[in-house]
Amino acid sequence: MNDSILFKVTEALNKDMGRGIARIDPADMEVLAVNVGDVVMVRGKRESAARVLPTHADRRGGQLIQIDGITRENAGVGLGERVSVYKIDVQTARQVVLRPLFSQSLINKEYLQYSIQGLPVKNGDKIRISLLGLKSQEWVVVNTVPDGVVISGKDTGVTIQTAGNFSQGSNIAIRYEDIGGLQKELQRVREMIELPLKYPVLFDHLGIDPPRGVLLCGPPGTGKTLIARAVANEANAYFVHVNGPEIINKYYGESEAKLREIFEDASKHTPSIIFLDELDAIAPKRQNVTGEVEKRVVAQLLALMDGLQDRGRIIIIGATNIPDALDSALRRPGRFDREITIGVPDWAGRLEILQIHSRGMPLIREVNLYKITELTNGFVGADLKALCREAAMQSLRRVIPELDYQSTNLSTDLINKIYVTMEDFESALKEVEPSVTRELTVEVPQIKWHDVGGLKKIKRQLQEAVEGPIKFEKIYKMAKIDLPRGILLHGPPGTGKTLLAKAMANEINANFISVKGPALLSKWVGESEKALRDIFRKARQVAPCIIFIDEIDALVPHRGKGDQITERMLSQLLTEMDGLEELHQVVLLAATNRIDMIDPALLRPGRFDLILRMDLPVQEERYEILTIHLKGLPLAKDIDTRALIRETEGFSGAELRNLCQRAAMQAVREYLGRLEKEVTNETEFRIGSSHFSHALIEIKKQRDEVLGGGS
Repeated sequence: MNDSILFKVTEALNKDMGRGIARIDPADMEVLAVNVGDVVMVRGKRESAARVLPTHADRRGGQLIQIDGITRENAGVGLGERVSVYKIDVQTARQVVLRPLFSQSLINKEYLQYSIQGLPVKNGDKIRISLLGLKSQEWVVVNTVPDGVVISGKDTGVTIQTAGNFSQGSNIAIRYEDIGGLQKELQRVREMIELPLKYPVLFDHLGIDPPRGVLLCGPPGTGKTLIARAVANEANAYFVHVNGPEIINKYYGESEAKLREIFEDASKHTPSIIFLDELDAIAPKRQNVTGEVEKRVVAQLLALMDGLQDRGRIIIIGATNIPDALDSALRRPGRFDREITIGVPDWAGRLEILQIHSRGMPLIREVNLYKITELTNGFVGADLKALCREAAMQSLRRVIPELDYQSTNLSTDLINKIYVTMEDFESALKEVEPSVTRELTVEVPQIKWHDVGGLKKIKRQLQEAVEGPIKFEKIYKMAKIDLPRGILLHGPPGTGKTLLAKAMANEINANFISVKGPALLSKWVGESEKALRDIFRKARQVAPCIIFIDEIDALVPHRGKGDQITERMLSQLLTEMDGLEELHQVVLLAATNRIDMIDPALLRPGRFDLILRMDLPVQEERYEILTIHLKGLPLAKDIDTRALIRETEGFSGAELRNLCQRAAMQAVREYLGRLEKEVTNETEFRIGSSHFSHALIEIKKQRDEVLGGGS
């Protein structure tokens, strides 16, 4: 045996999970006399083998070894602990006997043999196999021929042992490498939980009590439960998962008894972690609830967390997405010592999560995870997992006709035909949307900048003001140019204010929340303001985000000219736009054709920084708009677009679109009339100048009637 070196264990790269890889500094590789791909033994409380690869430059020095959670479990070590590493010689396995840790598997021997090729294993080791990235399944190595550490090759025979105790379902142990985008939050949770559970003597030496609890707050799907499970598994602690509503019982005293049983069970299996999911269901604010059961449960929980009896090595983790609903007595040191907010992941976090959920998927080379990351602003971990699952389902649909429904096993040839493309992800993006704003987001029609005729100056101003700071954030920060808090589009009806908002929502890679001004108004006191607060709160969570309020004059008229509701709404909007809470990458885009009705307090810089007037289109702009609407229509040769432009002086963009619609309808009417008298071919259908002349007469007559009726 060569001389060994002591290394400090750190987390593996996401792409190395389940591959049996140990990354160390190239300088340490020289000392161990190992080359890339050689096998080393990692000795902690137990031993596990791994293949050596060099660490990336930023992790070199300090004698660190990067091994994944499965290798750490096989070696009996945790993060931050020391392991002895030395080179070993290995043989190619003739036979490997594997036993699944779950009751049923769709994986056959051929796929197993393919999946474990090049993996160093020995008796008792756990390994992880992925099937299309949808599910990872863990297996135990029962036996190898020959004994000792072996490497599986192309000719290695695989035997599946079905006898033995199975885990319920197909759940696998969650490890730190299965969590993406939450490094800072995970580090804080580990400090609070791993130290008291692993090294209680440290706290006795310092003469202080260890932390009792951690409260995880954040939107649903951000990874609160995942963190709790990973920490419990990595700390090798007894884990008790309690769903809040399970505690509540209609019989007197049963709810409190259930809670006491949970704590007693945990105290018998220390070190242990009690995870209280949906904590707001069992510990709401006592002054706000009328039922006695909830009050007694809160009191019992407080007594158990802060009672006279020492709980020993028990940590409580609570999780909720509405922390303000919790009883205030829980939110103090000594009970929940630290509150950790787990928010919506940023760009780097989303990329890491996508890499985790796609690492077992057969992706073709054209799949660009960086581009997918840019298209998923506001997605939480659960949304990204659903996105990968939907993309995998798209690829499965291509091979469904070849499936043999009589067989429970999939052939290796069929599995090898399944691959996930960029088109699968693009299709999945149409199906999956951010869960945080699911009740607020609307499906915006696919309108681009080139679909908006004219308005070149306004389009350029919007691109510079909004698209630039989001796409080129670093440059704009260097120039100290901030994203405008508000943009107001005003002008006559039909000039394209709402159309511009739709185009901006599609062109700028941001979430889009559309609000109809009057829809927020409620007769109940406080409900309108609450609805507006919720919109801005969710927009902050999924930034970058554009909030579009159409007909804003109905929502915030001049003070003194509206009622009490609109005055309170104005105060709330002013506070949201220019209050203490920072609007980071959130833009309020509003549209109105009555700017004179809006309260002047909104129209100053710092609230609406950009006020853009949209006038009726001039001749060249009308030409652009008509060209867009005439594109793709079967036009006759006698159409004179320039003549039409001269005859439509004073028309808005909406009226020009209406002109094309009416002319097309007149042409359809004439064609169907001819069809009743004679047999005609569809290729003969054309829209001519006579149809436009007829439509112009109708529109001008209608305009005169409206103006006459209004005089």
